[in-house]
Amino acid sequence: MVDNGLGTDLEYLAEMGGTRRRLIGAGLAILVAATRSMGAFGATRGAEVSTVLASRYFPGFRKMTVATSGTSINLLVGGSGPPVLLLHGYPENLLAWRKVAPQLAQTNTVVVADLRGYGDSGKPPADENHETYSKRAMALDQVEVMSALGFDKFAVVGHDRGARVAQRLALDHPHRVEKIAVLDIVPTDYVYRTADRQVATAYYHWFFLVQPSPLPETMIERSVDTFMQQLMGRSVPTVVSPDVFADYVRCMRDPHTVRSICEDYRAGASIDLVHDAADRTNRISCPVHVLWGRKGLVGTRYDPLAIWRDYASNVSGRGLDCYHLLPEEAPEEVHSEVSRFIAQA
Repeated sequence: MVDNGLGTDLEYLAEMGGTRRRLIGAGLAILVAATRSMGAFGATRGAEVSTVLASRYFPGFRKMTVATSGTSINLLVGGSGPPVLLLHGYPENLLAWRKVAPQLAQTNTVVVADLRGYGDSGKPPADENHETYSKRAMALDQVEVMSALGFDKFAVVGHDRGARVAQRLALDHPHRVEKIAVLDIVPTDYVYRTADRQVATAYYHWFFLVQPSPLPETMIERSVDTFMQQLMGRSVPTVVSPDVFADYVRCMRDPHTVRSICEDYRAGASIDLVHDAADRTNRISCPVHVLWGRKGLVGTRYDPLAIWRDYASNVSGRGLDCYHLLPEEAPEEVHSEVSRFIAQA
């Protein structure tokens, strides 16, 4: 089976044959229910909704906004012990870590942040070369966040786009980053160099979102609910609860979020590749722990450990029995793997 990197299994839908329409119809019904659940918050909107959900899913965490040199970063901080930074993927926000962060906070100080352009973090204007949304810029945000919180050295755990930021953090700030765990990715330049029909089908959004503005922005903004249902509907409500999905939709309804996400992917297809090429002989020196979903594209298409060992000197890891949304599909295993990795001398 082929996973599109967002929990939608294309062959699974095809195998279901005549039931496909019923599945899609049920998914749309869930989307409506999720949207209505957002309405239950009454007058609260925007960041206030995020605050309500943060309190629900991250008990004992403090919600903060940190100004960086390039934008502002929305984050949660909780627990005590060695610091670890958690970074989410597309098209999510920091709520993606709701099933892992509270457990991890029992042994660590956990910082859960929205990436620039996502969630309730700042969404600076784009530039012609897409450098504003390069992984280098996103990594600098997070280094400045950790400095503001008083952490000189820290571990990073990233999923999806957050894992790509983690890779850049380890390359650009080796004296700050002690370890990184990358969840369900292989390096961006490797994906592009080896892409074929299977990859293009599963990662279609890589090639759609990079199209010149305003084409993808306009198409998404005119059909946000349908777009999000296509991306994540199969995961609701079994993996992603309706209220969390509603918050993902809330963020995507902001045109600035849509523009920022497109710029993230445009950077991935341009300036990020320039940066990666310049560092191609500069191997990541800190320990790297790789986790992937055995049922998804990364697990069925690639040999993740072999690939990452060409980019880093100290690589460990294994596949988990899930698709792409590891922190939400397999939170106990993710917590076990990450906590053990961080604790290792």
